[in-house]
Amino acid sequence: MRETESEGERHPGRRREALSASGIVRAAIEILDAEGEDALTFRSLAKRLSTGAGAIYHHVASKDELLEAAAAELVAAIVATATPDADVRTLMLEAFDLIDAHRWLGSQLARAPWQAAVLLVVEAVGERLAVAGVPEDHQFDVASALVHHILGAAGQHAASARVPLAVGRSGLLKTVADDWTSRARRDQLPFVRAMARQLADHDDRRQFAAGVDLILAGAATLTRPAPPHAPTPRPTGS
Repeated sequence: MRETESEGERHPGRRREALSASGIVRAAIEILDAEGEDALTFRSLAKRLSTGAGAIYHHVASKDELLEAAAAELVAAIVATATPDADVRTLMLEAFDLIDAHRWLGSQLARAPWQAAVLLVVEAVGERLAVAGVPEDHQFDVASALVHHILGAAGQHAASARVPLAVGRSGLLKTVADDWTSRARRDQLPFVRAMARQLADHDDRRQFAAGVDLILAGAATLTRPAPPHAPTPRPTGS
């Protein structure tokens, strides 16, 4: 009697190596980077891995769980490769570059700011704030400001990712700048009008770095001793 066919015999193209959660996540990242979030389905993932959807469900319960795992994988990589003496600013810019390189990541981080990927950023930022000498009772506020700055950039990238390729970033910014200018003229908003002139060709990374510098400049004041109070002048006699 013939032995029961193995999975590899029934599906010649199927990979023979054992399926793992990390392999599934890596394949998901490849699909997300190449085709975007809408293209990531369990069917497309099964096809890429040459397996069945049931085998994937054994490791990952849902697309949401898969997206969270993919985001955590990318963030963990930059945290792990950061040199021990890397400062907060360097880490922040690496986070920005990561979001810029993986356009879907901005949407994912903005969607669920309590997920594992964000907690990894919080931990890495907190460690560096402690080394920088930010007092412990101020670390929560400074770390929150920095992480919110990252999530703000993530939200902007998420919006940009929805722009049709034919329009592009420059086309979108020009449209927004023109809209701001017309509204500013109508509603008498001189500062908005001035901002509109800079919006169309501004550099996102430079602007992000400026925000980081402002936050860190404020944090630096917390590490300095308070200046001595000037003595109160004595009242002169009448």
